[in-house]
Amino acid sequence: MKKTVVVGMSGGVDSSVAAWLLKKQGYDVIGVTMRIWQGEGDCAEESCGGCRMPDGPAGGGVRDPAGESGGCCGLKAVEDARRVAELLEIPYYVMNFRQEFKCHVVDYFVEEYLRGHTPNPCIACNRYVKWEALLRRSIALGADYIATGHYARVVRLPNGRFSVSRSVTAGKDQTYALYNLTQEQLSRTLMPVGDYTKEQIRGFAGEIGLPVADKPDSQEICFIPDDDYAGFIDREAAGRVPGPGNFVDAQGCVLGRHKGITHYTIGQRRGLELPMGERVYVTDIRPDTNEVVIGKNEALFTREVLCDRVNFMAAADITEPVRAFAKIRYNHKGEYCTVKKAGPDCLSAVFDHPVRAAAPGQSICFYDGDAVLGGGIIVQP
Repeated sequence: MKKTVVVGMSGGVDSSVAAWLLKKQGYDVIGVTMRIWQGEGDCAEESCGGCRMPDGPAGGGVRDPAGESGGCCGLKAVEDARRVAELLEIPYYVMNFRQEFKCHVVDYFVEEYLRGHTPNPCIACNRYVKWEALLRRSIALGADYIATGHYARVVRLPNGRFSVSRSVTAGKDQTYALYNLTQEQLSRTLMPVGDYTKEQIRGFAGEIGLPVADKPDSQEICFIPDDDYAGFIDREAAGRVPGPGNFVDAQGCVLGRHKGITHYTIGQRRGLELPMGERVYVTDIRPDTNEVVIGKNEALFTREVLCDRVNFMAAADITEPVRAFAKIRYNHKGEYCTVKKAGPDCLSAVFDHPVRAAAPGQSICFYDGDAVLGGGIIVQP
């Protein structure tokens, strides 16, 4: 008996080819586009896999170009996905997930910024919307699996646990943004795109005549297409956003005035407008006193990073220190470390070499070889 899979289709080339690959493999495929944001603009490309997130180490509020992301599914995205479904001759539906998205992604994003943190909305979206909510509705439809266009692979390890493993192409790998998925979610997930390079995926799309074969990748957070994070937070949290405050050094000496803590992230250099006579960076954000701490580049490096809200994937838990390879943000090249328990839901990672600008609110993802061991939210660099 054929298995049924619901494919999250954003109208981009990756999810479109994922649907084609699964149909070719013999699955009964159903295409679903998730309406998750009220914007009606053009949205491009794929399940959230690490959208352009605040990335302090790149300097000055530069965003992280993470490739296949967004998927907010405006009208253009729906039109593209529908055309692909018609060409593939598969059933197609549009489902409303706006309430779940507002609760688990937008509200979380805003609250974290108000706390002086740098959140990762795509990771929250993946766990609670594009898996938890979609899987629940897909099972209700009688589906056996859900599938996405992520560049990653779902593997079952010798210990019986499921994990996500790196895709065949390192440049597009999206496992970092998937570390928070549960065992139940992974057991019902297919990721066919992870076995191919981006060039191969576009080649497949061209060969079968998909109308989105040459559609460009999106690089911004889907619900903030203009990249004005502070303006978005001002609108969403009207009356609760702290205004201008003081730039200070590590000793608390006032250096100048800042625009408001929601304008800054750890590691930022550009846009500070401080006449210091040398390059300086944001090294800390103090919401309790509405202060942004400024320091030199060397102040951004640390050997130990603490994280909480831990999700284990390749292992159920760790009782002894383990060696791992870790990434502290999406585009971090990674560094080897020793991971150990630091509390009931907290891990400590001591790196072989110092890492730069570990920002509270961002995620740290641990790898055991190519498989994701687990990860958590950075609380203290």
